Amino acid sequence: MNKDIIEGNWKQLKGKVQQQWGKLTDDDFDVIAGKREELAGRVQERYGITRDEAEQQVRDWESRL
Repeated sequence: MNKDIIEGNWKQLKGKVQQQWGKLTDDDFDVIAGKREELAGRVQERYGITRDEAEQQVRDWESRL
């Protein structure tokens, strides 16, 4: 899934993102606004993991969509 699809379908994907990363807040979702890089950054921040690990989690999540 490419970044345009995530941005274009953000409203539908928010629920799936929240299921995957429950620590993300409504404020996080407002900042992310469908941007893949923001999603990875917020996952990194909320879960205290490395950027590479957050990127891998986002890639794995995208591949399951």
